[in-house]
Amino acid sequence: MNIKRFTSGHSAFFLTLFSGLAIGAAGGMAATTAAPPTEHKDLKVEALGIVPPSSIETTVGLTGHKLQLRAVTIMPGGHIAKHGHENRPGLVKVITGEWIEGRESGETLYTPASKGMVEDENTVHWVFNRGDTAATAIVCDIAPETKARLDTPWPPLGLLRKQDRSKLRETDGVER
Repeated sequence: MNIKRFTSGHSAFFLTLFSGLAIGAAGGMAATTAAPPTEHKDLKVEALGIVPPSSIETTVGLTGHKLQLRAVTIMPGGHIAKHGHENRPGLVKVITGEWIEGRESGETLYTPASKGMVEDENTVHWVFNRGDTAATAIVCDIAPETKARLDTPWPPLGLLRKQDRSKLRETDGVER
C-alpha cells in the first residue's frame, strides 16, 4: 500500500512535470513554425541611392541590373512577405530596433549590434518586427532593371522565385 501511494505520487508528479514541459515546448515552437506571411504589412521603403544600369554595365559588365541602397522600416507588428533572392543578391544591416528573419530552418534575431544579413541565391526568407518600436535596416542589393507598369503585381517580379514567375507567365502569357 505504501508502494502504491509512492508510485502514484511520483506518477502524478512526473505527469504534471512532463505535461508542463510539453506545453512549454509547443508554445515555443509555435513562434518559429508559424506560416510565413504572403503580403507585406506596415512597411516603409525609402530610396537612398541608385547606381543606374548603364553605370553597372560600364564598370562591371553586368547588363540590365542596378545597384540600389534603401532604408527599410518595419513598424511594430509589421512584416516583410516571404521572398527569394536567386536573382537579387543583397546585404542588410539593421540600424534601429530588431528584425526577426524567418527561414524554413528557423528564426534569427538581428539588432544594431549584429553582423549584417547576407541574401544570396539560396536565400528564401521573411522578416518580422515583434518589438514595440519601428525597426529600420539599410539594404543594398543588385536588382534587375524593371520597367514600371500599372498592372505589375506585388511583390515585384524580381522578388518572386523563378518557378513562381513561370507560373505567372503560364497564366497570363506575359514574358518575364
